[in-house]
Amino acid sequence: MEFSSLIITIACLLIAYLLGSIPSGYLAGKWISGIDLREMGSGSTGATNVLRHVGKRAALAVFFIDVFKGIASVILAKNLFLEDSFQVAAGTAALAGHIWPIWLRWKGGKAVATGLGIFLGMSWQVGLASLGIFLTALSATRIVSFSSICAASSLPLLMFLSFRKEEFSIAYLFVSSVAMLLVLWRHRANIQRLLSGKEPKIGQKS
Repeated sequence: MEFSSLIITIACLLIAYLLGSIPSGYLAGKWISGIDLREMGSGSTGATNVLRHVGKRAALAVFFIDVFKGIASVILAKNLFLEDSFQVAAGTAALAGHIWPIWLRWKGGKAVATGLGIFLGMSWQVGLASLGIFLTALSATRIVSFSSICAASSLPLLMFLSFRKEEFSIAYLFVSSVAMLLVLWRHRANIQRLLSGKEPKIGQKS
């Protein structure tokens, strides 16, 4: 890799991380309700915790901002004509920024909305399919965490099914698996509550 290309790639990854680390949920809690979401409910700064402690409108705004962070990181890499592996790296940097934001002492959200944005940027078909699985599960159970886990778990299969023979991308398949594992790991406490029947539904306090 030429020196100029290396500098562009590093700059892209840094920008993607900083995009991901924009603390939209934390700011919504502070600006609207004067609370620190890291000390409320699940401690996450994602849209679900915003919904429970700030309100529906704020949660919807946070959701769309977090989705945009993921889309923007991948589109930036694409517009810089970076290869699939570097697009994946940019998306992963945005995920890392959302989960471990530099501004909040490394305590952020669970990466579901930002992950959706990344897959919408890489393959809109996969992104929309995973969103459909999320909404279907949410309609059936009214449990956000369960719906997020279902959507994340489907990503590797959805990505594999989206490939044409001439378009197979190991990098895209790899990041779909990494995203699935990250979401499952970030939801480990939710999984324990789901297994014990104690996970709250929409409208219930956590």
